[in-house]
Amino acid sequence: MPIPSFTRRQAAATVAGLPLLLATRHAAHAQASDPQLAQLADTYQQRLHDLFPLDATENTGDPAYEAKLEIEIAPEHRARQRVLYESTRAALRRIDPAKLNADDRTTWQLLDHDLGQRLSLLAYPMHLLPLSQIDLLPARLAQWASGQGSQPLKTTANFDNFLARLRRITPWVEQAIANMEQGLAQRVTLPRPLVERTLPQLEALLPQDPYQSPFLAGVREMPPSIPEADRQRIAAQYRVVVFDEVNHALRRLRSFLAGQYLPQARTTSGLGALPGGRPWYRTLVRSYTTTDMSPAQVHALGVREVARIRGEMELVKRALGAGGTLNAFLKSLPTRAELHPFKSEEEVLAAYKAIDAKVRAGLPRLFERAPRAALDIRAVEPVRRDTASDHYVPPSTDGSRPGVFFVVVTDSAKYYSARMAALFLHEGQPGHHYQIAMQQELRVPKFRQALWHEAFGEGWALYAEGLGDELGVFDSPVARLGRLQMELHRALRLVVDTGLHDLGWTRERAMAYMLEQEGADEDDARRAIERYMAWPGQALAYKVGELKLLQLRDVARKRLGARFDIRQFHAQVLGAGSMPLSMLEQRIERWLRAS
Repeated sequence: MPIPSFTRRQAAATVAGLPLLLATRHAAHAQASDPQLAQLADTYQQRLHDLFPLDATENTGDPAYEAKLEIEIAPEHRARQRVLYESTRAALRRIDPAKLNADDRTTWQLLDHDLGQRLSLLAYPMHLLPLSQIDLLPARLAQWASGQGSQPLKTTANFDNFLARLRRITPWVEQAIANMEQGLAQRVTLPRPLVERTLPQLEALLPQDPYQSPFLAGVREMPPSIPEADRQRIAAQYRVVVFDEVNHALRRLRSFLAGQYLPQARTTSGLGALPGGRPWYRTLVRSYTTTDMSPAQVHALGVREVARIRGEMELVKRALGAGGTLNAFLKSLPTRAELHPFKSEEEVLAAYKAIDAKVRAGLPRLFERAPRAALDIRAVEPVRRDTASDHYVPPSTDGSRPGVFFVVVTDSAKYYSARMAALFLHEGQPGHHYQIAMQQELRVPKFRQALWHEAFGEGWALYAEGLGDELGVFDSPVARLGRLQMELHRALRLVVDTGLHDLGWTRERAMAYMLEQEGADEDDARRAIERYMAWPGQALAYKVGELKLLQLRDVARKRLGARFDIRQFHAQVLGAGSMPLSMLEQRIERWLRAS
């Protein structure tokens, strides 16, 4: 998944919307673009960047934000968010959408629904759950401190700016502790296993040798272009801040979590167990799927998809000459030496680069063009290996940073090769990289260039996995098996996420279901379930979005017959940027009518 450079709090605030209105045969008579709306959208996006400067750094690469870090979990910050959303919506409502041209009307509707969605989510106390094993601000900054993340560390100014951000860790920790104390009083706490998984991350940020702190990684590798006097000053200042401020704050957080919070953390697993948790979860389901599906409907869909995919896996099992039950076969895969051929991290990266080369050769058959931004393949930093999964980080909009597919290799001998092709198609190209990088290039307001909907983005990436046959990377039963395992995993998410957060399933019941249905390693199943516990609703987006894309492609094939061109279909899907699934359906319908 990316988390595409969006935290779970910001990803949860994506829009749900109305049908996209596009210029058609009346385009010649369309009105001019509305300057008032354009100004409002630009101002809104600018103020979002001011409120969320870390996201601004990830998404834009603008150095103006490099020294800023807002305490997003603070009540004062939430109040500022509300003021921005309400004032912008009031200004937007003074613009009559009926008088706008089609493209501006689209912007109006997207902006209106984005604001409404953000306001609806502010009604729930996410700030009382300020961290988890997948969302820990100091760990995010530790990644950036290597200079390999979203914030460059190439110049004296870069280092000075990042140091200013590191100084904000202490007030963030103080606010996080205050929020969690309030959460304890209101019975809004993390599940106990998530606290237990977060503590080792804090330990990794506090090595026994303080000079090996991950926050000093960039300082240890300062570019030679930085003058010697600046190098000495930067190194000294970083050591003071890390040793005297950052480490002290992290030790305080570790002590609070272990000594006060963990003993009182809840023993239930799902959001529905919290006060007001079930309506909170229903709001998240609507946000992440961009549909009106209920948790019960999503759960039933997942059960059907699991049964269908397991049927296809049975056929692949037979093609591989394996006997016995499907469950026994799936559980045997981790022991098959031929599926774990690597001896080093470098060999894993080389294998991904070989897949990339094969994919690039086939992409012109499926797409009319490629994004301008390059795609790099890199290993994830050691500090995040135990908790991160392979993921994509988008390019900066200014072109200064490429998109990056980060590979997590904790043990090269255990890295599973069968899934690599499908995983690359999802995280790299034509998955997240094509969708996000192309959206950044659209000639639309910056607000729309940065827009993200989980069902659209993750649905597209899962759909992209299914293009492996056309791209020549599913050229063996093993590769096809890996693809089906990935798809099955996404279908299982529909069942276990709704089970946990709406039906009251325990962590253990959800793990048992995954172990039974996909033969997962117990540690892998635990990590997956704990991710869904920490990020309610997000995992639903993949399958719901993919199934809508497949449905729309089938409709287009039937309606156009011999005139159907997969390249044109993909251009229509990606051509207006991220949108709710209902809007995408309307866009495809208008294209079909005009074809």
